[in-house]
Amino acid sequence: MSNNSSEKNVPVSKNYQENVDYLNKELGVPDSFDVVVREMSIGGKKIAIYSINGMVDTHVASYILDALIDLERSDLIVNALDKLVKGRIVDLQVTEVETMDKVFYFVLSGPMAIFVEGQEKAIIVDLRTYPARQPQEPDIERVTRGSRDGFVETLVMNTALIRRRLRDPKLRMKLVQVGGRSKTDVCIAYIEDITNPEMVRKIQEDLQAIKIDGIPMAEKSVEEFILGSKFWNPYPRVRYTERPDVAAIHLLEGHVVILVDTSPSVIMAPATFWSHLQHAEEYRQEPIVGAYLRWIRFAGIFAALFLLPLWLGAALNPQLLPKGLQFIGVSKPAKIGLFPQVLFAEFGVDLLRMAAVHTPAPLATALGLIAAFMLGDIAVKVGMFSPEVILYVAVATVATFATPSFELGLANRLARLFIIVLTGLFNFWGFLAGTILVIFLLWRTRSFGVPYLWPLLPLNFKAMGTVLVRSPVPIKNTRPSILKPQDPIRQPEGKTKK
Repeated sequence: MSNNSSEKNVPVSKNYQENVDYLNKELGVPDSFDVVVREMSIGGKKIAIYSINGMVDTHVASYILDALIDLERSDLIVNALDKLVKGRIVDLQVTEVETMDKVFYFVLSGPMAIFVEGQEKAIIVDLRTYPARQPQEPDIERVTRGSRDGFVETLVMNTALIRRRLRDPKLRMKLVQVGGRSKTDVCIAYIEDITNPEMVRKIQEDLQAIKIDGIPMAEKSVEEFILGSKFWNPYPRVRYTERPDVAAIHLLEGHVVILVDTSPSVIMAPATFWSHLQHAEEYRQEPIVGAYLRWIRFAGIFAALFLLPLWLGAALNPQLLPKGLQFIGVSKPAKIGLFPQVLFAEFGVDLLRMAAVHTPAPLATALGLIAAFMLGDIAVKVGMFSPEVILYVAVATVATFATPSFELGLANRLARLFIIVLTGLFNFWGFLAGTILVIFLLWRTRSFGVPYLWPLLPLNFKAMGTVLVRSPVPIKNTRPSILKPQDPIRQPEGKTKK
């Protein structure tokens, strides 16, 4: 065995001491206090056990040690591994590996590795138990009525939450390791006889092509690698969720779900602009109530994008307004120009939002009082801001937070700022140019080859109807055609209609 740590696929040696020396050097024993090494002699043969402190269930580990101690010397002379694996460790997931890179991957992922003197294989026993919180409702995807469990930072628990909702033998969970040093587990989840196999193949190839030392930022790093990072395009080309029920329904529609270990958010691909506007709350109410909530949300997002720059253009050109609409202008001019006021107010809202994120919870109320009274009210009283500016900025901000997708809300915020700048510089011509450019950007955006504005552009009347109206589940019997699913029908048409 070579002692060069950069060498790949180093085989497990028959020489027990050579294996131990190599592992101790590469794992930093005894410098790394959390690497647990236990050596013992059983039946006249040396045995070394490697594990990571905090990742192994100590009670089950004690059971394994008792099983090893009960072995006789005759059990370890012939077919030692078979007798250990098949005769003693019968109720745990056990595998055998022949190379050290596999040993490193398993040990650093949580399982225990056992080396027996004279054997050219290592026994891997899965005793992992990760430090993790219990599933709880996500903060940014709350519902009035519905399940309260959400994804956590442990990959195995997240896949179990999906399996609990989809007991389909065709549900596939493919595992890929990403990161030369981090060896982060990334799972590709899809339903084999529904999802377009070409899309699955492309995503898997893109994941396997990632060449980087590690991805501690988890799912966001994965997204940028498989889709490419376009600095000038703020719009999210995948959708994130922390709700297992949302991930499950997307799998049934033919999407691919990508789960990254250590992250409570999963990626659902591909995604369109309209998929970011749907929320689980709509499907927990009656169809007409869900449709109403969706229309209110659409109106809010339209206001978040266009209300403030449209008002700015009108306020800068009051002579262009009809007599009946002149009341929307500025009643009392401030000491600062209207355009700078809007910019300062926008930047101030972002500053307060970032301050709220970093403010301890007991002080959050105090921060809100400071923002509402000291910054807003006093700024108006001293003449720095016009009341109308505060009003329209507040409406646009509330509408931004009404967006179900946090990423889409931030993207719309940047798009609004872009339109505001053009409107402030070129009046209504700037507003028109900014709006056209934003729509052109959305039209040019693709998510795994799917047009971002589908089914509006290109137009699909039937699919657009399901976007505008929350359809009753019994009549929503087809999957999105743009995904090219292998099985386009969710239920036989006419069987469940009432």
